[in-house]
Amino acid sequence: MTLITTDYLEYYLTLVSWLIHNGIWAVLVASGVFALPFLAIIVQEWLRARAEGADEGNKGTLSAARIENRVFVAIVVVMFAGIPFLDVDLSTIQHDSSRSTQCQVNVPLPADTGWSQSFSTLNNQSAKVPIWWGFMHALSRAVTGASVAAIPCGTDLRQMRMEIDATRIDDPVLAQEVADFTHDCYGPARAKLFMLRPSLDEAQMHDVTWIGSRFFTETGGYYDSYRSSTARDNWPYDSTRDAGLAQVASGGGYPTCRQWWAEGSNGLRARLLAQVDPSLLNRLAGWAGFLSRAQVDDSVIRAVASPRQQKLNQGSVYTDYGGQIDKTDANIITRAAGDVGLAIGAVGAFPAMDVVRQALPMVMALLKMALVICIPLVLVVGTYDLKTVTVLSIVQFSFFFVDFWFQLARWIDSTILDALYGWGFGWNRPHWGFDPVMGLNNAFGDLLLNFVMGTMFIVLPTFWITALGWAGIHAGSALQGLINGTGEAKAAGGKFGNMAFGGAMRMAAKPDKSK
Repeated sequence: MTLITTDYLEYYLTLVSWLIHNGIWAVLVASGVFALPFLAIIVQEWLRARAEGADEGNKGTLSAARIENRVFVAIVVVMFAGIPFLDVDLSTIQHDSSRSTQCQVNVPLPADTGWSQSFSTLNNQSAKVPIWWGFMHALSRAVTGASVAAIPCGTDLRQMRMEIDATRIDDPVLAQEVADFTHDCYGPARAKLFMLRPSLDEAQMHDVTWIGSRFFTETGGYYDSYRSSTARDNWPYDSTRDAGLAQVASGGGYPTCRQWWAEGSNGLRARLLAQVDPSLLNRLAGWAGFLSRAQVDDSVIRAVASPRQQKLNQGSVYTDYGGQIDKTDANIITRAAGDVGLAIGAVGAFPAMDVVRQALPMVMALLKMALVICIPLVLVVGTYDLKTVTVLSIVQFSFFFVDFWFQLARWIDSTILDALYGWGFGWNRPHWGFDPVMGLNNAFGDLLLNFVMGTMFIVLPTFWITALGWAGIHAGSALQGLINGTGEAKAAGGKFGNMAFGGAMRMAAKPDKSK
């Protein structure tokens, strides 16, 4: 029977756990301990019948019938959930990295698995698995995989935004040309707009706030009326267009602002767009299906050419209960202090959360191993009771299904910006002033959201186990090991950030001896 695992660590620990399970079961059989539950069943049912009232009829017949039922159930449990019967053939899923990046969850390849022929033995020992637990492993993995596949396949807007924010104009000459265009074209056009005060809709009001405004480019009297104040080598001198202007030795001319911005590959727009990775533009265009490619490109150029980080909105995109509806000065001061505290805490907290997220699958693999090793002893102590098998089966399934909650938490964390800011156009969006590649004005609110999302990798699996208790399956603190197992890693992961911040504070507090 083939048991599917998701990574090599789980592959190895699964094989180890079943080898140890087989060894423990062999010890129980060789010592005769495995038969003690049958004796316990006889004694329990005899004492139970004897303790009941005289109106229950023949005690011997009653106890014999009960003993027969329980022994029959125990034999079935031993046959299907106790005796290792099927040879273990392990394989671990290979993941499609490109598809996983797109969907923000681990997506397996359609058919292939890796390590399937590597080994199913350890130290010349091969493992066997009882029929029931092999079935539960396969069922749990299938349900978990199907649930993960049900998560919508989205785009990581957070990563795209970080890549665009990191894009800079590397050519100093091009950067100076952007400044010249702002001085010669955008400034005068903007001033003329304020003097004429034409009637603009909300989309046009947003459009005229950057140098590549389509309103200024396409409307007569703006970019077609102004020109570069210095000669540009990319546009040869035109005696008609440049009449009365000085000719320079290089032969450069004085393009109109419309030509300077939009004319072919020489235009400032095309050269700014060339500063951005084409694959990033394609990913962004694929996500922003509600915008045309030209609008997406303009948004990217707007971010690259902006002299400062652009603002996304002036409000919040999720409900909070901080302060009052109409915030007082005290509320504003409190919020500012909280924002600073979040920023300081993030120095140590975010690395610590990232370490926890890396450690959680390792801890889960170890917990699954511990559960498999415990199965034979728990069955014996539980006198091969059907309820014991049921609880163990649900706990095993819940351990496998935790992987779904990890995938869901990571998907939400990766696509939360898309969910909050990403669909529709105009009034369909949470904030109509959206530009798909701008930064967040609600930055501290999203910083707080990052703190919350970091804890979801613990909270969601714990809630899952609690929900099973509502159905009568009391798994107890089965996942307490997630918290205990990652505690030290979390503390260590945050040390560097805390030390760096502490060192910076001490340096800032040192008196200046030069005075």
